[in-house]
Amino acid sequence: MNDEIIAEVHAIKDAIGLKYADDLGALFAELGRGEAELKAAGVLVVEPPPDPAALPKSRFQRTRFAHR
Repeated sequence: MNDEIIAEVHAIKDAIGLKYADDLGALFAELGRGEAELKAAGVLVVEPPPDPAALPKSRFQRTRFAHR
């Protein structure tokens, strides 16, 4: 893979870590506020399935959580 791309991804990750002082609670709170703003603006925000493992007949289940 391109080293420049990897370096950019790492730089973004480090900037996010500095912004939230490695506090995942603060990061997720900010993400929640962003989602609420999008929903208020009328953007459709698709929620993830509550428990993908409980959906054994779905295509997602067979590929993503396949036991090897």
